Amino acid sequence: MPSRLPTRRLDRRRVRYPRLVCDPELTPLRDVEWLGAGVNLEGQQLAAGEVYFQWRSTSENPQFLLRGAKPLAGWNMLEIMMTHDQHRAAVRVYFDTGEGYNEEQSIFLPMRQDKMTKRICFVPYGTRSIRLDPLESEGRFAFSHLRLVWLTPRFAYDRMARRLCSVHPQYRDLSTRNIIRALKDEAREDGLRWKKLAAAHYEETFMHRTPENHYRYWLDHVEPLREPNKRQATTRLAQLSQQPLISLLLPVCYGSSAERLTACVESVLAQRYGNWQLCIAGASGDREIHAAIERLVALDERIQVVDCEAPSSAAASNAALAMAHGNYVALLSPDDRLAVNALYHVAETLNRHPEAELLYGDEDKLDDEGHRYDPHFKPQWNPDLLLAQNYIGHLTVYHRARLRDFEGFCERGEADPSYELILRFTRGVTAERIRHIPFVLYHSRVVASDGEAAAQVAADRPSLCAVRAYLTQIGTGAEVMTGAVPGSCRVRWPLPSPAPLVSLLIPTRDRVEILRPCVDAILARTDYPNFELLILDNQSTCAETLAYMAEVAKDPRVRVLSWNQPFNYSAINNFGARQARGRILGLVNNDIEPINDDWLSEMVRQVCREEIGCVGAKLYYPNGSIQHGGVILGLGGVAGHAHRFFPGTHSGYRYRLNLAQNLSAVTAACLLIRRTVFEEVDGLNEEYLSVAYNDVDLCLKVREAGYRNLWTPHAELYHHESVSRGVDDNSKKQARAQRETDYMRRTWGPQLDSDPAYNPNLTLAYEDFSLR
Repeated sequence: MPSRLPTRRLDRRRVRYPRLVCDPELTPLRDVEWLGAGVNLEGQQLAAGEVYFQWRSTSENPQFLLRGAKPLAGWNMLEIMMTHDQHRAAVRVYFDTGEGYNEEQSIFLPMRQDKMTKRICFVPYGTRSIRLDPLESEGRFAFSHLRLVWLTPRFAYDRMARRLCSVHPQYRDLSTRNIIRALKDEAREDGLRWKKLAAAHYEETFMHRTPENHYRYWLDHVEPLREPNKRQATTRLAQLSQQPLISLLLPVCYGSSAERLTACVESVLAQRYGNWQLCIAGASGDREIHAAIERLVALDERIQVVDCEAPSSAAASNAALAMAHGNYVALLSPDDRLAVNALYHVAETLNRHPEAELLYGDEDKLDDEGHRYDPHFKPQWNPDLLLAQNYIGHLTVYHRARLRDFEGFCERGEADPSYELILRFTRGVTAERIRHIPFVLYHSRVVASDGEAAAQVAADRPSLCAVRAYLTQIGTGAEVMTGAVPGSCRVRWPLPSPAPLVSLLIPTRDRVEILRPCVDAILARTDYPNFELLILDNQSTCAETLAYMAEVAKDPRVRVLSWNQPFNYSAINNFGARQARGRILGLVNNDIEPINDDWLSEMVRQVCREEIGCVGAKLYYPNGSIQHGGVILGLGGVAGHAHRFFPGTHSGYRYRLNLAQNLSAVTAACLLIRRTVFEEVDGLNEEYLSVAYNDVDLCLKVREAGYRNLWTPHAELYHHESVSRGVDDNSKKQARAQRETDYMRRTWGPQLDSDPAYNPNLTLAYEDFSLR
């Protein structure tokens, strides 16, 4: 069934030159089913407020033909607005010039949920037909806007340069003029046309490689460009002033595979960095393993072995540690392998950071055929994430002297020995002495389990015991319980007694239909015993709003304060902070509603920890999808929300939507901070950030002052910021937004480009932790 999409108001140019704007009709080609008007996710008639889906894809390759007048050849702006039931979605458009549809003549466009998405594309001369593939999976979707608008070449290249400025790391913070100059210089050196190079770099900013589906591509095309080859590694190693001896501990327990052990040792022998020692311990009674070890020892004098009847992997590890004489020690599993540059990267990092006492890298997994999958690109030192999950994992390199001071691996109790050691080892170590290496250093194998439930129990108990032991050692009074995902923990920090007063600051103007549900829900669904709610009225004139504020102010927990000045979010909240009585300040939007009654208690438990600065909450759109899973710096140029538009039930990248963790910033839609910290950093920036990014700026100031910011998934609220909320839509607003962006880039540029809570192998173009 053809579908004529609704179009926007015609402009004069379109009336005079109708072919400059092309509004195609969608005609199903394959694997697309028409749902009809007003149908919801279950295929039932649409109720008020429900999402409208026109179509259903029935395979991973649904296709439409675009009918009607064809767009003019040359540069065009493709504009699409799409609603869908996926947490990731992308369309691909193919142009057939007579040789059929192929990837070479196609463009790719990752879609924002129910928001206008645009990209420049080149419509080839001689195009006969155009195909649009709406999804890469089964699902429901609807288009509310689809058109192509012809562009002049000058306009097209200017827009390309603007996107490169905001998204492409190579051109960040350059003016469009300087970007074009840099492109011309680069093209001249490479013997290319600069316009072709500009289009190629522009195309790179739309690459959307998910870890689940595109890791193979990333391994083939991206990793080789980042990893030094053998010649480069040899040259760089010769330039290192220090080449420390690294002792690798390899505990071998009963049940190990001789074949996998051999592959593990061979991966050590293949290292491009040669100053290592391999210490193998355990499994003296296993004949096959013993024979394999004997063969391997004969290959290289750097391999040393001690036979011992070790009752556990921890005991075998300690036996291997006793043989080690390197300044640094790393633990291997006989099932796993080292990447060929693993020890090279360790040595190179130690030369740049000789003070480092613990180093760790990224990792992935090996399947039964030896193929790599499931990459884990880790953040830098993140102590609260470590309490929720052993995210450090492999490959972990310890300073041997400190490791021996801690008497090695714990052989008693039920705790995971590696996890327990990392927690114990890092206690009291400053962040500067813990270094993350953003390369895949380690390939692990998953040991088969007897079932998902058994695997959960097996993972949970050792993790719980490790975290419980650590919390007991530091004497915080915190409790630990099983987390929401396998092997994870939830730490419940103590609530001070008496509970400190929290002042919730809610700026507002008119719009009682938004304010009333927010205030009523906070008053009714907050079990925290000691809070005040300050409504900061910014020149409301609506009689109903004024009447509501007068009525709700009768509640002893509520005060209404007037701010009779032009709108300035930072100034309004700073005013509210001066009037607040609480030891803790809460920045709260006038369109949030609590989901769980203990939301404020959870946030207070976190913010009262002396090392914590700002605390943020998990926010949902009204349709249940994720609105805020924390803020990642650098997304789109300044910052963006992690996991935005993911389904509310999704656990996120490496379960991070379910784990408390340190983040560089959180949104002020729901943010708690101690008054002393707020005043220490001079509050929100009234002068330069009146509307946007003031919360990011606040969090970065707090982080610079020495505090850790934190996001918790255990404080859940709805945020009624509309999924289809528009962007700044007039020249004045756009100019203000650009000034605020420029201020953030000017003030925090290096920090925005290297978020320690993220990973340089992950994209800054999208909010879904896809691959860069």
